[in-house]
Amino acid sequence: MKNADRTADPLVLRPGDFGYDEELSGFQTGFARRPAVVFAASSADDVIVAVRYAAAENLPIGVQATGHGLPGALEGGVLVTTKRMDKVTIDPGARTVRVEAGVRWGQVVAAAEPYGLAPLNGSAPSVGAVSYTLGGGLGILAREFGYAADHVRSLEIVTADGQLRYVTRESDPDLYWALLGGGHNFGVVTALEIDLVPVKTLYGGSLAFDGREVDPAALLRAYEEWTRTVPDGLTSSFAVVPYPDIPALPPHLRGRYVVSVRVAYTGAGGEELVAPLRELGPLLADSLRAMPYAESRTIHSDPDFPHAYYGDSAVLSELDVAAAGELLARVGPDAGGPMCVVQINHLSGALAQPAPNSVPYREGRFLVRLLTVGDRDAARAVLDPAFALLADTTIGRALNFAFGAGDRTEGLYDAETLKRLAGLKSQYDPANLFRTHYNVGA
Repeated sequence: MKNADRTADPLVLRPGDFGYDEELSGFQTGFARRPAVVFAASSADDVIVAVRYAAAENLPIGVQATGHGLPGALEGGVLVTTKRMDKVTIDPGARTVRVEAGVRWGQVVAAAEPYGLAPLNGSAPSVGAVSYTLGGGLGILAREFGYAADHVRSLEIVTADGQLRYVTRESDPDLYWALLGGGHNFGVVTALEIDLVPVKTLYGGSLAFDGREVDPAALLRAYEEWTRTVPDGLTSSFAVVPYPDIPALPPHLRGRYVVSVRVAYTGAGGEELVAPLRELGPLLADSLRAMPYAESRTIHSDPDFPHAYYGDSAVLSELDVAAAGELLARVGPDAGGPMCVVQINHLSGALAQPAPNSVPYREGRFLVRLLTVGDRDAARAVLDPAFALLADTTIGRALNFAFGAGDRTEGLYDAETLKRLAGLKSQYDPANLFRTHYNVGA
């Protein structure tokens, strides 16, 4: 292994080296990783060097791209960082995009816009496209188009044998199935090709209510009833956020306990569909409008600065609004615990359609996500009793939303999917070289 600044070799960093800490920095600041060796990859060839080194030294290896997640515990192991692999290639005729491992969704949105196309990205432009897709990819137009993983044409991956493979549904159906939903358990995905959709504009935005003036539980009940009336093409979520009183926030949000409904819809009659929501109470803000797809990031306005957070999720067969209302009270600003953000995504629609990948729980009707701050033990003391309230209708958890909680592998897959993933892990990575925080075993 050669170190350094030669262009033919990957940059290799160890603890104490200049640039080591900066290389490890990312969006998530709450959990530190101290690998023994970091390979700062600029190409698939660099990834091959890293994987072969880890295999020769019998060291676990993980991947850190550019998004919101983190690899598994790699103290003493090898980490491949891929943020330098940021090439985006649009094929407007085929309506596809090839993204390298370090690409963020905001780059793809900008690159596709001139062609009247859009990716199936999530709510935050800073999320890494590849890791998002390997975990399923629940986007802002998910009920219309399904999971991002459902639209992958091909993947390029360096597997445990140090070989670069080009994987399609036809060439390697088992590995293709495992990668899309199984995440980073099977190798380092260096690029993927995925469909774009012909969307130039949409109707979207949010309605914000003051959670101290309008009962959040009553709003949730009305929201759940409303979701039963909307077409499959309308994607929405319900969120409850206790905003701090800081100058960085818009005046109407500072120090407020805000309940909002976020909407994204490409069909006709959006104004009529959301009209019942506007009648639920006085509004703090109303940003619903027709917009270019390039402005879709404003629907959720997710924070774009690095910070510490811990979160988990529950996929529900139905939303028990009484239990969910109790959850809102348990984690609300008057409960005396740490700040907790709640988001409830309406599923079904195209998300319920079968696909040749390992994304589980397609029968789920809602996804409940909780985010909080503090160390792992303090966060679990808040989240565990909250999720327990939803136990009767919980069918699993969502891999993309196990923020720091992925060391708990139970529930991330149904038993049949987990068994098949574990079998394929034994086939493609028998030494369990690739360690993720949601390892499916070897």
